[in-house]
Amino acid sequence: MTEDAGRIVPAATGSGGWLTRNLKVVSGVSFLQDAASELLYPILPIFLTVTLGAPAAVVGVVEGLAEGAASVTKVAAGWLSDRYRRRPLIGLGYGLAAVGKVLVAVAGAWPMVLAGRCVDRLGKGVRGAPRDALIAADVPAAARGRAFGFHRSMDTAGAVVGPLIGLAAFELLHQRIRPLLWIAVVPAVASVALVAALRDPARATPVGERLGWNPRRLPGRFWRTVAVLVLFSLVNFPDALLLLRLHDIGFTVPAVIGAYVTYNVVYTLLSYPAGALADRMTPALVFAVGLTVFAVAYTGLGLTRSHTAAWLLIAGYGGFTALTDGVGKAWISGLLPATAQGSGQGVFQGLSGLGVLAAGVWAGLAWGADGRLPLLVSGLTAAVLAAGLLSAATANRRTA
Repeated sequence: MTEDAGRIVPAATGSGGWLTRNLKVVSGVSFLQDAASELLYPILPIFLTVTLGAPAAVVGVVEGLAEGAASVTKVAAGWLSDRYRRRPLIGLGYGLAAVGKVLVAVAGAWPMVLAGRCVDRLGKGVRGAPRDALIAADVPAAARGRAFGFHRSMDTAGAVVGPLIGLAAFELLHQRIRPLLWIAVVPAVASVALVAALRDPARATPVGERLGWNPRRLPGRFWRTVAVLVLFSLVNFPDALLLLRLHDIGFTVPAVIGAYVTYNVVYTLLSYPAGALADRMTPALVFAVGLTVFAVAYTGLGLTRSHTAAWLLIAGYGGFTALTDGVGKAWISGLLPATAQGSGQGVFQGLSGLGVLAAGVWAGLAWGADGRLPLLVSGLTAAVLAAGLLSAATANRRTA
C-alpha cells in the first residue's frame, strides 16, 4: 500500500504494469533538473575563468569538491530512505539543487560558485538513493531494467535539451553568460514543485532496524558485485576529460559541445532498450557488453586524431552509458531485500562516485599534453573487466 496526502493507495506488486505514476513523475522531475544542470555544465568553466577571473585550476577544485560531497551524502541518504518517507528526502535533494543554481547565478566571485556547486551536488547525493529505491519499490522486479532504463532516458533527454537551450539563448542574449545562469534556475525550481505529485510507499520497518545501520546486513552477493563495479569506477574518469581530449585533437568549442550533445542523444535513445534487454537476459551480461563498448571508445579516443573517428567513438560512448547506468542500478536492486533498497543503492552510488573522483585525480595528473596515456590505461583495464564479467555471466546463464 502507499499513502498519498493521507490516503492509502495500492503499491506495486510482483505483477502488473511497470510504467507507474511514480515512475512517470520522477522521470519528469529528473528531466527538468537535468535540463537545468546540463545547461550550466558547458558554460561553467568559461564563467569561472573568463567572467570571474578564476585560474583554470579552480575549475577542477570546484568540480572535485562538489562531486566528493555528493558521493559521501549518498550513503547517509540511502540509510535514511529505508527508515523514513522517501518523498521528503527526494524533495530536499531537488530543492538543494535549485538553491545551488541560484547561488551560482548571483555569484560575484569563484568561492560563491564553489558553495553553489557543493549545495547543488549535495542535493544530488540526498535525492539519488531515495529516488532509485522508490522506483524499485514501485515497479515489478521483473521489469526493473525497463523502469530504470526509462528513467535514465528521460533524465538524459534533459541533458540534450539543456545544452541546446543554452546555445540558442547564448546567441539570442548577445553571448552573455550571466542571463543563462538565471534561465537554468527555472526548470530547477519546476522540478522541485513536481516532486509533490509523488506517492510515498508506506512501509513497516522493524523497530530494531531504526537503531543503526550494519553493512553486514547487506547480502554477500551485493558486496561482491559492488566490489567489481567500484573497481571499474576507478578507471571511469569524468566526461569533462573526454571533452578535453576532443579539444586537444583540434575540436572547436562549438564542436565539443556538439559532440557532447551527440553523446547524450545516443544515451537517451538506447537507455530504455538496454534496460529491456537486461530484463530479458541478465543485467550482468548487458553491463559486460557496456564495458566492452567503453574499452573500444576509450582506447580509440586515445589512439586517434581523426575528427570523424572521434565523433563515432563519442557516439559509441553514449551506448556504453546506456548499457551500464540504469542497468547497474537495476542489477543492484535485484541483489537487495526490500528493506535495504535505499541503503544498498546509497552504498553503491556513493562508493562509485568516490571511485570516479579518484579516477579524475589520477587521470588529470597523468594527462600530459594530450591525455593518451590515461585513456589507454582505462580502456585496457575495462577490456579485462569486461572479459571477466562476460565469462561469469555466460557461465551463470548456462547453469540457470
